[in-house]
This record gives sequence, structure tokens and C-alpha cells, in this order.
Amino acid sequence: MSVGTVYFGDNLPVLREMADESVALIYIDPPFNTGKVQARTQISTVRSLRGDRTGFKGRRYETRKLGTKAFHDFFDDYLAFLEPRLIEAYRVLRANGTLYFHIDYREVHYCKVLLDQIFGRESFLNEIIWAYDYGARTKKKWPPKHDNILVYVKDSSDYVFNVDEIERIPYMAPGLVGREKAANGKLPTDTWWHTIVSPTGKEKTGYPTQKPIGIIKRIITASSNRNDVVMDFFAGSGTVGQVAYRLGRRFILVDDNEEALRVMAHRFSNVDDVEFVGFDPRPFKAPASQRGLFSATADGGVA
Repeated sequence: MSVGTVYFGDNLPVLREMADESVALIYIDPPFNTGKVQARTQISTVRSLRGDRTGFKGRRYETRKLGTKAFHDFFDDYLAFLEPRLIEAYRVLRANGTLYFHIDYREVHYCKVLLDQIFGRESFLNEIIWAYDYGARTKKKWPPKHDNILVYVKDSSDYVFNVDEIERIPYMAPGLVGREKAANGKLPTDTWWHTIVSPTGKEKTGYPTQKPIGIIKRIITASSNRNDVVMDFFAGSGTVGQVAYRLGRRFILVDDNEEALRVMAHRFSNVDDVEFVGFDPRPFKAPASQRGLFSATADGGVA
């Protein structure tokens, strides 16, 4: 098996062709059914006396639009769309496998009822709250600044959770716990404070709804082992594949948006042993001089 496989197309037929209990960890971030077109525009700025932005020390900068990536996020019957895919996800998970289901506040309650029916309520492990503080704030209600990640295991008495490998975080009040504890940090709880992908940071691919490497790294580290197969069948920009590769896991990615495949082709430019199915990645790979910008690196460093 190659280090990774990327499929272009509907994820349901791909899932139905997969063997039973063949995947150790599934993370999915399905469309949130917002009823909107999700889009992100990439820009660059250059110094200009007639620029439209003001930067450090009052210097003027001109904004240049590089391109826009988008997809439609609307389903007439969201749960009917998800159900057959989640049934297949349960089937392909190993006996000690784990599902991380990433959704937002609009749909999480309905999705949990559906997942309880498929996995069983006893297999519900956690609801992780990913809290962030970025973007516009409504003045008509409490501004929603979190996503929900539902965690289900196939067997509540036997699953992978590598507690000693999870990167520890600083105490909020280190003076209250003593010097040694403060130096070691603490285990994250089920509430994760982590910024979104910065629109101007090195991590960005320009794909809408791209998730941060830090969030995905914590999930894959905790709930899988080296050489395990990790799957994301709503792959988007391919962050799960990138992090899985860095951590010594194999991966399977699926997406039906051609723009997502283009981003992934560019992102995996440095990785020779990634198979693309139904899509030719060659026109979209980064030139040799630019490789490393979005590509995966085996040592885990930021590319």
C-alpha cells in the first residue's frame, strides 16, 4: 500500500468498496449545512504609495487578489445525506477504531442522535469544544466562536488513546500548581483553545474551512499509532493526510470538489508515494523551486 491514496469523487462508493475494519481512525469535517457558499479569497500585499491598506509605521500597501476557492454548503436533508456514509464509516473502522466527527452548533445535536443510533450511546467518548477568537462578532446574540467535535469509539472497552504522547499545554495559573507541575504543563481537557488558520500565515492553502495542523495533530497523535491507516472522506485541503504523513501514518482522503484535489496535489508535491485516483495531479504540483510551501514533511516541521 502507498503511504497515501487520494480519491476524486463521491465518498459513498469509495467507502462501500473498502474492506471491513481496515481503518484505525476516521476524522471527518463534513459540510456544516450553513446554506451558504463557503469561499476564501487569497491576497498578497506589496508596498505602494497609492495602496489601499495601512501597515506598520503607516506604510501603504496595495492589495492584489490571487484567486478564490469555494464550494456550496447546502443539503435538503442533511441527516439523510450523512447516514449512509456514517454507517459505512462504522463498518470500515477497526474493532478498536475511533471516529472524530467535526460539526458546528447548528447541526451537532441532530448529528449526535444519529451517531448514537449507529455506534450506540455507550460508544460516545467525548464532545470536544474547539474554541477560537477570530473574525466578525454579531451584536444580536452571543457571538458563536466554537466548533463541536463528537468522538465515538467502536468498542468502549478497547480503543486507542495515547495519553502519554499528547503534547501538554501551559497551566492558565502556573503559580497555583507549583514549579514542577508548571514546567511539565497539563493534559488538554475537552475544551481546546486554538486559533483558526491565519489568512496570512504559512499554513494557509487558500481552501475555505481549512483546519489547523495543531488540531489535527492532537487527534491523530492521541487516537492512532505509527503505520495505522487514517481516513478523511471530506478531505478538503488535505490537512489530515499531511499530518498523518508527518506522524508516520498512512492515509486515505476523498473529496468530490476538483478545487480540493488541486490543493492536495500542490500540497503533496514533495511526497512521491501518494496515489491519486480519478485525478491527474501533475499539472497542479508546485514547481521544484517552490516545493515545501504546502507540502508534507516527514520530520513534522512546518512546511
